[in-house]
Amino acid sequence: MHVVVTGGGGFLGARLARELLAAGSLEVAGGEARPLTRLTLIDQAPVPEDLAADERVAVINGDLGSLLGPGGAGREALGGAEVIFHLAAAVSGECEADFDLGLRANLQAAEALLACCRAAGSRPVVVFASSVAVFGGSAEHPLPDLIEDHTLPVPQTSYGTQKFMIEQLLADYTRKGFLDGRAVRLMTVSVRPGRPNGAASGFLSGIIREPLAGLRATCPVNPGTEVALASPGKAVAALLCAARSPAQAWGRSAVTMPALTLTVAEMVAALGRVAGPQVSALIDWVPDPAVAGMFANWPARIRADRATALGMAPDPDFESVIRMHLAETRSGSAGLPAGELGGHQAAEAEDLGVARLQDRLDHVHRGVDRGLRVTGDAVAQEAAG
Repeated sequence: MHVVVTGGGGFLGARLARELLAAGSLEVAGGEARPLTRLTLIDQAPVPEDLAADERVAVINGDLGSLLGPGGAGREALGGAEVIFHLAAAVSGECEADFDLGLRANLQAAEALLACCRAAGSRPVVVFASSVAVFGGSAEHPLPDLIEDHTLPVPQTSYGTQKFMIEQLLADYTRKGFLDGRAVRLMTVSVRPGRPNGAASGFLSGIIREPLAGLRATCPVNPGTEVALASPGKAVAALLCAARSPAQAWGRSAVTMPALTLTVAEMVAALGRVAGPQVSALIDWVPDPAVAGMFANWPARIRADRATALGMAPDPDFESVIRMHLAETRSGSAGLPAGELGGHQAAEAEDLGVARLQDRLDHVHRGVDRGLRVTGDAVAQEAAG
């Protein structure tokens, strides 16, 4: 079996790749498990060395849209794949700050991927990493207190709109018989390893990851703010569940994965119980009205009956999420791209030079902050990117 992962150099794509390789086989669309003979990872970023060294892995570096153009290496890879996990995307803050980037990296790249699958005529299973960013509130359609399977998506950001449009394209390609598409609406992933990125929700990992590294972190929202989270492991499990599910059980519409709902204060309290009060004390509570306004329209309570019936499950509690993050970063199995820093303990941070590392984190945070300053009633949602 040949499997393709776009965004295979990212933390979630690399983790998915490792799980596929470790299993050595995959059940697809309700069928029997079959050996994984080839895994193609496509990304602009370098693929982690351990993945690139596996004889079953083929790496294609470059811009996905260009790779899927005439004569591009991506077209051939997709043509021979039975399963495609489409994870590559520009994230929320980037899309809000750069409208054209979002169109190009998200919508247009996905259109090109689906067109390649149709042209190949092989009808692959395509698993798309969508997001709860498709939900939002407007005057005509206020955000309900509880998101259910029948809740109408009303995206309020460019990122969420692009995700929803891709969901609809995927469903129509499936209806026409060109492929077997499954869109999974992922939750905000925490704790995300590595450096901060342009995601609006990045602080939900930063307030855990940085203190565990002996670094200060800033929380821009009220401690009572409710959030819906999933650990990296549960996010990958949801993607694999989508690939394995029989087509009749899945249907054509997107599935919202289950979430662990808790307040930011409860996240910090869990950090204190796991790592000690001296670690949770490294969080600075500095309100940011722009970010707080976004989170006021962020879906937090999820009733995911369809996902539950398919076998997906939320994390049991946030303490277990933190402990898993610690275990994985200590063992070097957190799925980081080559050269990334992820969840280092205080001693490791000291070896790197805490001041230098903090300067780099502050620089990234400033860039993210610029991307988050949207106008009007726009809200930012985020998950897999």
